[in-house]
Amino acid sequence: MKSTVLRGKKVVLRSLKLSDAARFCQWLADPEVTKFLDMYNQPALTLAAERKWITQQRQRKDIITFAIDTIDGTHIGSVALRHITSPHRHASYGIMIGDKKYWGQGYGTEAGKLIIDYGFRKLKLHRIYLYVIAYNIRGQKSYEKIGFKVEGRFREHLLVDGQYHDRVVMGILKNEYLKKQNNK
Repeated sequence: MKSTVLRGKKVVLRSLKLSDAARFCQWLADPEVTKFLDMYNQPALTLAAERKWITQQRQRKDIITFAIDTIDGTHIGSVALRHITSPHRHASYGIMIGDKKYWGQGYGTEAGKLIIDYGFRKLKLHRIYLYVIAYNIRGQKSYEKIGFKVEGRFREHLLVDGQYHDRVVMGILKNEYLKKQNNK
């Protein structure tokens, strides 16, 4: 990915740097952070593995990953569009606010709005979708603020800590997003 920077009122989305790796390792070692990610019961990541992941993200054409910084430059997480496909022009959305001090304050919602706007306007995507574990209510509310709608549910799809949980499918179409933007 070329060096694109997206700016909002609370956050700046920037390219990943190798120096971000240590923070990712710290966040991903926290079960409270990973309980909402598709990393259930994964072993701890090494610094070398995380640096390799960052390098790979920069080289792939089907993924765009941004670091999320606060407006004052504090790195608090990442947001991505993955599985970018052509000719269908869709992608999956993922976000992690790893620094728990910034949870519930609108940073993730604003980061989501910035990357969704980028996906529709710059990448010319038609549809963006996501999967969220049903008990992540805070995440679902954030996604709804961005404009995502519930499209379906995979019942008892995920086994986490010995219990099955539903996986909710949410999506947003370009015309829905643009209509919402025009009504502001």
